[in-house]
Amino acid sequence: MASTEDKAASKENTSSWKDSFYNPRTGEVLGRTASSWALILLFYLVFYCFLAGMFALTMWVLLLTLDDYVPRYRDRVPNPGLVIRPNSLDITFNKSDSVKNGSTPPYNDSQQERNEECTEGEYFLQDDSGDMRKKACRFKRASLSVCSGLSDTNFGYHEGKPCVLLKMNRIIGLKPIGNPYINCTVKKENPIPMQYFPSEGKIDKMYFPYYGKKAHENYMQPLVAVKLLLSKEDYNKELPVECRVEGSDLRNNDERDKFLGRVTFRVKVVE
Repeated sequence: MASTEDKAASKENTSSWKDSFYNPRTGEVLGRTASSWALILLFYLVFYCFLAGMFALTMWVLLLTLDDYVPRYRDRVPNPGLVIRPNSLDITFNKSDSVKNGSTPPYNDSQQERNEECTEGEYFLQDDSGDMRKKACRFKRASLSVCSGLSDTNFGYHEGKPCVLLKMNRIIGLKPIGNPYINCTVKKENPIPMQYFPSEGKIDKMYFPYYGKKAHENYMQPLVAVKLLLSKEDYNKELPVECRVEGSDLRNNDERDKFLGRVTFRVKVVE
């Protein structure tokens, strides 16, 4: 049996442990009085409120330096790339199938009627004073002729002569020097004839500059259509096609960026 001394020591240790959490004689909790805990909590409350206020003030000052309409830094992508429709770099289709190139509702006349008739061959410059909302030049879908999807909703795929639509990425403030146009080549010994719409694949200057998504709400990049006039000899073969922006100062030969001013895709007609 445990001695009287051992029992007293055990009882004293238990009492000491309880007192370390709450001491009924002094009213301390974890070694601190209520006023001490109140001062500590008040200090941390003030401290973290100060940090939150400093963070909010910093963000507010930062936001004051930003423009709602124009990004502060725009030098990361100085030259545009090319985008194709359909949205695939591997175009494989069967002539017997009903293949569509995708709808283009923003380019419909009903949508474009609200835009301006602009002077061809001239930049559509707009004053920054007053209303920040910018007007957009009207794009006539009929200028794509047989590749417009108006007379042929299959865009030539059913006859084995597909239309591929191209457009440049939007770059705020871009004003290309020269007369940009799209030129496509097929990497093949015998050249494949092509048709361009608008004629010669021109990208008119009136669609430049672009003022940004918020300011230029109705803006749509001009489309260029290239119709590949494939023959039966070209069927069941994978044909690599490269399209470039030519005739201007826009870069199209950067080996570090294969999509800068150009795009390469593959076309295969299965018969």
